[in-house]
Amino acid sequence: MDGPVEIEDVDYGLTRGQKCKKWFKENLLLLLTILGVCLGILMGFLMRMANLSDENIAYFSFPGELFIRMLKSMILPLILCSIISALAALDAKTSGRVGGRAVAYYAGTTLIAVIIGIILVVAIHPGKGDPDAIARAGSSRRVSAADSFLDLIRNMFPDNIAQACFQSYNSQIVEQTVPNPAYTPPNITSMASTMTTMMMNGTAIPEEITVYSTQGGYSNRLNVLGIITFSIFFGVVLGRMGEKGKPLVQVFTIFNDCIMTLVYLIMWYSPVGIMFLIAGKIMQMIDPAKLVGQLGMYMVTVIAGLAIHGFIVLPGLYLIFTRKNPFKYIAGIGQALVTAFGTASSSATLPVTIRCLEDKNGVDPRVARLVLPVGATINMDGTALYEAVASIFIAQVNGITLNFGQIVAISVTATAASIGAAGIPSAGLITMVIVLTAVGLPIEDVTLLFAIDWFLDRFRTATNVLGDSIGAGIIDHHVRGTLPPVPTDYEEVAMDGPPAYNGHSKAEKMNVTKL
Repeated sequence: MDGPVEIEDVDYGLTRGQKCKKWFKENLLLLLTILGVCLGILMGFLMRMANLSDENIAYFSFPGELFIRMLKSMILPLILCSIISALAALDAKTSGRVGGRAVAYYAGTTLIAVIIGIILVVAIHPGKGDPDAIARAGSSRRVSAADSFLDLIRNMFPDNIAQACFQSYNSQIVEQTVPNPAYTPPNITSMASTMTTMMMNGTAIPEEITVYSTQGGYSNRLNVLGIITFSIFFGVVLGRMGEKGKPLVQVFTIFNDCIMTLVYLIMWYSPVGIMFLIAGKIMQMIDPAKLVGQLGMYMVTVIAGLAIHGFIVLPGLYLIFTRKNPFKYIAGIGQALVTAFGTASSSATLPVTIRCLEDKNGVDPRVARLVLPVGATINMDGTALYEAVASIFIAQVNGITLNFGQIVAISVTATAASIGAAGIPSAGLITMVIVLTAVGLPIEDVTLLFAIDWFLDRFRTATNVLGDSIGAGIIDHHVRGTLPPVPTDYEEVAMDGPPAYNGHSKAEKMNVTKL
């Protein structure tokens, strides 16, 4: 007599409800952050009715300030440890190949962004109207284009690496009043000749004259270029030391893993921090209706250019070079994009971007930790597009017609100046003075854009982060087959699971091993 028939267990996979539950669990932080953005906008407009003073608005925005401070505290150790550990794990030839492709990508996409901006601002012509009808805010800083580019090189090679951790070098043109060397005090014998000279010329020789001189000094801002340069050379040398340098490589790798775990904890505070940041900015706005009436077409031009670059050009490049769905890749960095929009700082968003690429999109950690810190400093697609549009807008407002040579000068200067734009809020306004100086436009007209810059800054920062992430994905796709296996030093145990280094999480690898 036959025994009982054993029925095999059939795995029908997850049900629709289980899939939804899993999706919400994996994207809970992103959904909460988006909710924080929406609530921040709503809260900001409602709180405008209270007419709070600037001091009370600062108190109200304090939770957002804490969030920015926590993220910025991660920038220095993250840049140092990520670049050093990534380069130490690669040979010199591979590092050069990755770095060369990254620089070529950054230069190409930045130039494309500038060209898009120029075409749109010339076609739409948002600068029609009276410049006196536009409210001005803030003040412009005098700066020489040559000195600004020299400052970039100076900051790349700091004379004190410890000082570079909290100060950067910058030059500016200072107005001074000095005695006139042509002036001589009158005396009794020369009084008649002096009076005769004044009557003939119609002018008197002034006792003092105003001169402009370039002065250099240090500002309290992290010298990111200097830290990156030092980290690159240190990482390459450490990697060439072989077995002798392995203990130090492990120290930097473990340090980097600790920083990424801290970033994960900070990100759970991001919905609250971003909500108060956006609400505070909206409460500080001047009359929104008046602002849209004055600069509405300018805003449309900038946002349209950023949208074309972010949703057509960059995804198109990813599709061409990787043959993969770009929007699935972009969905994986949704948390970084929302954080960039909320903080308006690509440097502050850097820890989140690295974590998204490693955890969600499976980018090799050595590529992400080498390419992204450099990209957050020199790859400013959104800023370059913004500077090109703003420069030609200012020319249009003043009734100045630019020739082809001046437009080419704007494109080249905007591309180069964006490299020096710090990854901090409204940094593009500072470097835009370089572009205006290069084509002889009035630099004081930068103040026309101050009132709306905080808003547009969020869109261009998100575009900058998107460009960095797309570049890392393209480079990872092309060098993945040539990279050596991921060292065990890179195995990271985070609170939400390890990164998907090779497109699979550690749990998936364990299941495959068991089979």
